[in-house]
This record gives sequence, structure tokens and C-alpha cells, in this order.
Amino acid sequence: MPEGPSLFILREQAAGFAGKTIARVDGNTSIDKDRLVGQRIVALRTWGKHFLIEMPEFSLRVHFLLFGSYRINERKEGPPRLSLQFEGGDELNFYTCSVKYIEEPLDEVYDWHADVMSDAWKPALALKRLRAAPETLACDALLNQDVFAGVGNIIKNEVLYRIHVHPLSTVGGLPAAKLRELVGQARQYSFDFLEWKKAFVLKQHWLAHRKSECLRCDLPLTKATLGKTQRKSYFCGNCQALYGHAEHVPAVPAKRRTAKATTATHAAKTSEVVAAPVAPKVTKAAKATRRTPAASG
Repeated sequence: MPEGPSLFILREQAAGFAGKTIARVDGNTSIDKDRLVGQRIVALRTWGKHFLIEMPEFSLRVHFLLFGSYRINERKEGPPRLSLQFEGGDELNFYTCSVKYIEEPLDEVYDWHADVMSDAWKPALALKRLRAAPETLACDALLNQDVFAGVGNIIKNEVLYRIHVHPLSTVGGLPAAKLRELVGQARQYSFDFLEWKKAFVLKQHWLAHRKSECLRCDLPLTKATLGKTQRKSYFCGNCQALYGHAEHVPAVPAKRRTAKATTATHAAKTSEVVAAPVAPKVTKAAKATRRTPAASG
């Protein structure tokens, strides 16, 4: 499922469509496509994992679900869910996604303070909402779009590994400083994700997600479907501390072999494990608006 940073990239790539008028519409969507013909695009916005096309009297919401994708000025095999075509040959195509109309003004529908990549993001509000549900598991809390709009499974796994927190920890069990760190890193890692994805090196920076071994402990990582969200978690039961009460905690795997010698290569890998400062920092690369190929993630 595309996460917030991927939608951020789409918004940048599609910015040139603002002000243009839709000339033709195609696709196998069940919505009234004719309603879009002749509509001028006022703005392109995102909220978490939602891509929003704002028009004078209504908006269109695109949600990419698990396997959605898009193409700008090109097509992929198979019919699009929705194809917006403009004079001059430009087109914006969406595949394997959900599209729906939003009749109300977007500012009445969306809480921009909950979007971890928005300038309106309020970490204090996230903390307040987390503390209101102390029994929530950390793995579920990070996927709660009312608290962390845009955070998906990759960011969840990497943030928990980065801050040394077991996914079955409860929000109420986390020390105050650790809870603040979780909130800060949810935003920080989202911008790290954005920078790495633009540079086509995102997967090279994964330390836990889809990995098999902990770089800190030289132990096998545990892979398990956890929480109410039932999403896959990758974690180290040895160095990711369990805070609060949780049932059915997976056992820490035994060492597979003797500890590795401390080499320059291993040191270089593990240097990434050190958590970044909690205060979010948007790099120049994260602000860049250059085009990148469409991809999920």
C-alpha cells in the first residue's frame, strides 16, 4: 500500500495539472465519469494516503488500497480505474484504486493536523490522542490514520525498530519520553522515506521491514501478524523493549551463529540504527520537486 511519502511525490508530479480543464474521462470506475468533463482542477492535495483532486464545486478522492498505482502521460497494461485526459494530450491515469466524490469542502472533511507530512501537523495533538487510548498496542497506534495519517506498515516497522520499542508494547506502558520519541520519529522517518524514495534507495535503508536479522544483536528478526490491524511486523525481541502488559509475546530466537567480528562493513550498516533526532528535519532533497517514476510503497 502506498504510504504518505509516495502520495507526497504524486502530488508534486501532478502539480502541473492545477488550473487545467478535464476534456475527456475514461476508466472502469462506477462513479459518474461525465460529471468530471469540463471541470477545472483547482488544486491537488494529499491527506495521509488519500490523493485529492479539488474542483470548484466538489473534489475527487483517490485511495490506492493495497496495489494501486498511477501513470502520468503514459499508460500501463490493463484498463485504468480512472483516466483524466486534457487538451494537448496530457493525462493522469489511476489503476487498481478506489475513487469517490467528496461533496463538502475538504477543510471540513479532513483534519490536516493529523497528517504527519503536513505543515499543519501537531505532535501535541497526536500525543493527546494516544494517551486517550492507553491499551492500544504500539503496532496499532502507528497505523491509526486519525493519529498518524500517512503512516503505513513500512514506516511502522522501521520506527519501532529505530526507537527500540516492541510492537506489542502498549501506549500506556511507554515512558513519556519514549512516547514523544515515537511521535517524533513517525514524522521524521516519513521525511527520510521521502528523501530515499526520490533517490531510488528506499529499500537499501530498511533495517527491519522484510529483513531477517537484527543488525544490533546478530539475532533472527521475528516476523508476525500482530494487533487489531493484523499487519506483518518485523522486530527483534531482544533489543526492542516490551513496555506494558501484552499476551502471547513471541520468544526471542536463539543465536544462529557466533557474533560477527566488528568490521568496517558491519559498523557502517549498524550506524544507521542509531535513532535520528526527534525534531523533524526536512532535507533539501525532501523539498525537491523533480519527477520520479510512479511506484507503490
